[in-house]
Amino acid sequence: MEKLNIGIILGSTRQGRVSPQVGEWVKGIADQRGDANYEIIDIADFNLPFLGTTDGTEPGITAWSDKLASMDGFVFIVQEYNHSISGALKNAIDFARDEWANKAAGIVSYGSTGGARAAEHLRGILGELQVADVRTHPTLSMFTDFENFSEFKPQDLHQDNMKMMLDQVNAWSGALKTLRFAFSL
Repeated sequence: MEKLNIGIILGSTRQGRVSPQVGEWVKGIADQRGDANYEIIDIADFNLPFLGTTDGTEPGITAWSDKLASMDGFVFIVQEYNHSISGALKNAIDFARDEWANKAAGIVSYGSTGGARAAEHLRGILGELQVADVRTHPTLSMFTDFENFSEFKPQDLHQDNMKMMLDQVNAWSGALKTLRFAFSL
């Protein structure tokens, strides 16, 4: 059976961000499983303009669409900004529609309250795009999982939640892949 392609989306583009550290941690755990192809997708690499401010011909827009279309599922690395997701992540999500449909997603969030409020906002957005978000949700605290709020040092207790979330993302991604195939016939 062909391995699933799971994208680990970094949801921040700001200077000094810690999402790359969290993304590498997630990918390290995921790669040990050997059950899917995991890839970090950094929205900063696509140089997406603000939606609706250009004619839509920038190469980053097509590259973003193509990358999303090649994935079977996602893990979002979400940081909480003002009780929600970053504007950069919302903009990137809105640049696609059909590329998200009938895929699964897990959420790994961080912030002062583990990023829980941002994750809840993201769940509503994903539902509108027909993305099945899984229940298990590792939440990381800026107070206990980061040294000086900048160096990621996760507590060991997050390992089990990560494994369970990846189990769910892979199961749902595989099931939804058959649905996408049936719709394409």
